[in-house]
Amino acid sequence: MEAQTLVRLGQRSETESDDLGALVRQLVDAAEPLTGTFNGPAKARFNNFKVRTDDIATALNNALVGIVGSISGQNRAFVTAAEDGASAHENAEGSSDFSAQSLLARISPQA
Repeated sequence: MEAQTLVRLGQRSETESDDLGALVRQLVDAAEPLTGTFNGPAKARFNNFKVRTDDIATALNNALVGIVGSISGQNRAFVTAAEDGASAHENAEGSSDFSAQSLLARISPQA
């Protein structure tokens, strides 16, 4: 995985969460001309949706904020694991003997 993949995903998700709340509000605004055409239960549901628009937009945004936080945590875990792995490799490499004599001693027939 590319080093900045999760960072970019988190940034895009954060931007799109802001857009999602705005889209919910735009939906209510676009449906406003229909306000007088509903009757009975349909009118009650439509009015309930309009009243709850901010709550719905906030709930969606909060859910996406949670997703962005999760992506950030995943990124930290990947970066930490990569750094730990590189450090362990460097430590092991430093204590290894790559000389020809050492290699020949390890692969030659044992008496």
